[in-house]
Amino acid sequence: MGFSDSDLTAIILTIRLAAIVTALLVLLGTPLAWWLARTNSRFKAPIGAITTLPLVLPPTVIGFYLLVALGPQSPTGELLLFFGIGPLPFTFTGLVIASMIYSLPFVVQPLQNVFSDLDEQSLEAASSLGAGPIDRFFSVALPLSKRGFFVAGILGFAHTVGEFGVVLMIGGNIPGETQVVSTQIYTYVESLNYEAANKLSAIMLIFSLAILLPLYAIQAQPLRRLVHLRPKQD
Repeated sequence: MGFSDSDLTAIILTIRLAAIVTALLVLLGTPLAWWLARTNSRFKAPIGAITTLPLVLPPTVIGFYLLVALGPQSPTGELLLFFGIGPLPFTFTGLVIASMIYSLPFVVQPLQNVFSDLDEQSLEAASSLGAGPIDRFFSVALPLSKRGFFVAGILGFAHTVGEFGVVLMIGGNIPGETQVVSTQIYTYVESLNYEAANKLSAIMLIFSLAILLPLYAIQAQPLRRLVHLRPKQD
């Protein structure tokens, strides 16, 4: 099963995009997930809803609004141009930003769930020994949340790899710049090259199965509980 140079470029770009997006989402999503899991603020519901929005919004809607928001005629675009940063649509950087927004709930919700299930006695014991909030998080909460981070990382990476609508809207399917595996398959189908499309689709199918099997193997509860696609039952 041979791949063309454009196929290999798309595969490498896809892996690079997914790795960067996953790393940034885990870094930025962890404090957000911790806050959502531990706070009683009145802002928890609206912020939680905004975080979950990509699960229900069509990808093209998200892509369209990002295209408008990041375009050179928008206030954000004009501000970026003022600081010497070019327009972000149809660039790899724009693709990273769009992918982060679209994959956000797949990282934040597993972390939020595992933080919500933490043993309060362990945190209280650390507090009684003089550990501050940051120390309690790194010495107690983080070690107890390894599975949640594993699930969040895997789901964030896999979801980014499988993106299509947002990628096509904000990236424009530019070879070598924003053309990832999903849009490469779309290009092959458009040109009626079903043999090449089948090769890349088979790789995506095998990858999806290979990445989901470990998740089901390590979990003692259903995947939907960790991803929190449905409300918890008391």
